[in-house]
Amino acid sequence: MTAISPTPTSWDRPHRAAERMARAWSLAIAGTSYVSMNGLEVQDFLTSLATRIIHALTAETFDPTDMREVGSTLVAAHFTEPTTLERSLAVLAEQFGNAPVKRVAQIQGALASGYALALRDRVLDEQEEIRTAALWARARAEEGRRVSEARFQAIFAGAAIGMSVSTIDGQVIEVNQALCDMLGYTAEELRAMSFDDFVLPEDPPTAGAMFDEVLSGGRDQFRIEKPYVHKDGHRVWTDLVASIIRDEDGRPRWLVAMFEDITERYLLQVRLRHQALHDPLTQLPNRTLFFERLGALLEAEGEDDEARIGVCYLDVDGFKVINDTLGHDVGDQLLQTVARRLARSINGEHQLVARMGGDEFVVLVEQCGGIEDVVAVAEKALDTVRAPVHVGGHEISISASIGVVEQPLRGTSTGELMKAADTTLYWAKADGRNRLALFDAERHTREVKRYELSASMPAALERREFFVEYQPLVRLSDGVTIGVEALVRWRHPRFGVLGPDAFIGMAEETGLIVPLGRWVLHEACRQAAEWHKAVGDRAPIMSVNLAVRQMRDRTIVRDVRAILEQTGLPPAGLQLELTESAVMGTGGDPIEALNALAALGPRIAIDDFGTGYSNFAYLRNLPVHSLKLAGSFVAGLRPPEGPDPVDQEIVAAVIGLAHTLKLSVTAEGVETAEQATRLRDLGCDTAQGWYYASSGPASAIKL
Repeated sequence: MTAISPTPTSWDRPHRAAERMARAWSLAIAGTSYVSMNGLEVQDFLTSLATRIIHALTAETFDPTDMREVGSTLVAAHFTEPTTLERSLAVLAEQFGNAPVKRVAQIQGALASGYALALRDRVLDEQEEIRTAALWARARAEEGRRVSEARFQAIFAGAAIGMSVSTIDGQVIEVNQALCDMLGYTAEELRAMSFDDFVLPEDPPTAGAMFDEVLSGGRDQFRIEKPYVHKDGHRVWTDLVASIIRDEDGRPRWLVAMFEDITERYLLQVRLRHQALHDPLTQLPNRTLFFERLGALLEAEGEDDEARIGVCYLDVDGFKVINDTLGHDVGDQLLQTVARRLARSINGEHQLVARMGGDEFVVLVEQCGGIEDVVAVAEKALDTVRAPVHVGGHEISISASIGVVEQPLRGTSTGELMKAADTTLYWAKADGRNRLALFDAERHTREVKRYELSASMPAALERREFFVEYQPLVRLSDGVTIGVEALVRWRHPRFGVLGPDAFIGMAEETGLIVPLGRWVLHEACRQAAEWHKAVGDRAPIMSVNLAVRQMRDRTIVRDVRAILEQTGLPPAGLQLELTESAVMGTGGDPIEALNALAALGPRIAIDDFGTGYSNFAYLRNLPVHSLKLAGSFVAGLRPPEGPDPVDQEIVAAVIGLAHTLKLSVTAEGVETAEQATRLRDLGCDTAQGWYYASSGPASAIKL
């Protein structure tokens, strides 16, 4: 039988796919039920049902209603034997072998549910007819009683479903042959039993209360699925309908019970539920069962304020490399081995190990006594995974990273708990893998804020929430402002004004630094051009930072040229600041871009000099005009007990070497007059910092 592949091109001709499926289906169920249709009619009938099933398989969202109607349609057409349902579900599994397992399970479950409900309703109709006939017969006039009783006895004895009549005190007084065959007892053995003999631990919790309510006359009928024990010991699951029969005065007199054997349907539902709630590769509980268990715990938190819950979220380190190099078969065997080990080692009464998908597993720790209990489980899991694995002729040494979360049960939600576990797992992997990390609420809050900022940055740039402030660059020899540095700020609607430390790193990571840096450069050049129009050559040089990612962007030279042309700023009025890592120690595109930028006419400055390569020999061959000393060196000139002699010597050496290369030197972070004096005495050319002025709007710059 050929399986239909669930690829987009498989359904270009859904009708032909339905016909193929119907042919396989009709062959599978041939002879299982007696219907008034020939072979061609059966195939046409099943083609229409197959079309609806294929539609459910490919729909974006699954609606079980249509599949239940498919099941009920089968019953309506008299395909009513359990074998018909079993083979129909097998055809679905075979035909959709490559389809998503979850969707196939949903289709099978909904079809089986509709089939079972329709079959149950069909039997109920028959049962109701029997009951009506019985009551009608007993209500007949006295002269027709013998005929009515004979008719009732015929129906009772010949019914295809099991039936019994009992007294209201629980004593069985009559049973039919169908019930004897169903349970394996003789009629005499069943008549010697009472209700108590049929009570089982598997009975639904409401069964006892329903019986009591009927026997007391509080209700006339109830229906329930209940197991019974066959004489040979196996369980027989039944759909039980019990009705009270009253005497002439309206008092409960007898209890008539009707039993339909639904064992095959029940076992099928159990198998389908197991498939829906367990991972097919590892046989561990899947994420659906995990979330069901977790949800039940959170809903039943009760009044215990001390109850706590723990989650260990585990990810196999480097699994993708194993999959890519050794193949998916080896990867699957590795996951199966890890799953078996975890299931064996973590098997406490209140612990659940589940596979979340891919190489991720999770351990739910219920009723934990504190973080120590959860950490102990996580450490056991780490030790379990670390043991070498022998699969596919390979010995593989693996490790895992685990995020550990432990919280009070009260007030915890599924979403927040799993988000915390996922975040903590990320910390463990970021910290070097092969370890566990504990959830830190404060760190999580900071990272949530960081994520919110990162996500809102593109829209913030469009809404013009960013703005530029300017900090003076002062010539140390006479205190005259000869330049300004453009510093971007973010006026965030929720967090207020944010400095570059809060978002520049994220902009680098996401790539938004390129459009943001382009905007800052344009805004700064526009302002500098206005100053040039106002005061001519006395206008300060505009210094603008270029990030590493900007220097590696192919459009950087073209962008700078276009901005200078658009704003009308003379190239000599612009200074571009780059970090050492952006241009030093690498070749290729960044160096070519640097040379091209210098050819446009702007000054080039190396920012934070001393924190990177600090390679003067390399620097000698670059088109650089100025160095900006890292603030850490300048801070060493400020201690109350006197300047740090090492920092002072370093600063003096850097200034001397820079001047030898005909480079000017700017000191950042100057906060005191003492620092300014020492830097001037050491020969430093310019400085900036709070001692002179903090950053501010363009209107604060004195021209």
